[in-house]
Amino acid sequence: MTLASDPSSPHITPPAFGLIIIGDEILSGKRADKHLPKVAELMSTRGLSLAWAQCIGDDRARITAALREAFAGGEVVFSCGGIGATPDDHTRQCAAAALGRDLVLHPEAKSLIEQRMRDVAIEQGQVFDPLRPDNVHRYNMGTFPAGARLIHNPYNKIPGFTCEGEGGGVVHFVPGFPVMAWPMIESVLDTEYKAWHRQGVWMERSVVVMGAMEAALTPLMEGIEEAHAVKVFSLPSVDHPQFGRHIELGVKGEPVAVGLAFVQLLDGLRAQGARLGPEMVR
Repeated sequence: MTLASDPSSPHITPPAFGLIIIGDEILSGKRADKHLPKVAELMSTRGLSLAWAQCIGDDRARITAALREAFAGGEVVFSCGGIGATPDDHTRQCAAAALGRDLVLHPEAKSLIEQRMRDVAIEQGQVFDPLRPDNVHRYNMGTFPAGARLIHNPYNKIPGFTCEGEGGGVVHFVPGFPVMAWPMIESVLDTEYKAWHRQGVWMERSVVVMGAMEAALTPLMEGIEEAHAVKVFSLPSVDHPQFGRHIELGVKGEPVAVGLAFVQLLDGLRAQGARLGPEMVR
């Protein structure tokens, strides 16, 4: 991805990041999604955050529509799942359709897949036969939209891929298996987006407000966002075992702005006679 802005500038914000999770097994409840919390964690440790996430079943029309929007949107998107070669894997084909490109066998992917097949044959005490029908079929896992770049897979060598759309959107495609997907996403974050990491320059500060109602706090929240370059967040709870009904109210952004905004937040809460609980810094 080529970014026109200088990421070293403190006034330039990083690209928006999105996550697409693909698979009927998630929507049916057969498997619980683990990607969203883990990707959010990987982003957070680098001072980044997800702007949105979407879960889609194994439906070609829906996947293609979502990818077409991602390629046109100028954002960075990670797509987990559906890049295998079984009948219910549609992501590679949908990516090609969304981009209007042909699927082609990537030469480096072909080599990596063949290397993996040779390794498996050795492990099983067999002679590798590249013409065996199941081995020929496995090369389909290396057919990507023309112009794709590889994402290396440290688990079993079968790569993922990255494509860029004419609208500026970049989508990184990884398998649905967490043991493969997460190291691959981490690698992409630490290579292609390292310049945007903001460890130590991003902060959240919040306070527990006992028995509060969000509607009563909304004017204060709006005033803080108007006065400071921060985002205000509100996390209500009705049955917390320790605090009961409460709201965790806070601000997040650059440390200096957060410090000033949090002082205004506390002053505003005290002026309303709010009962305040613990404060938190992340």
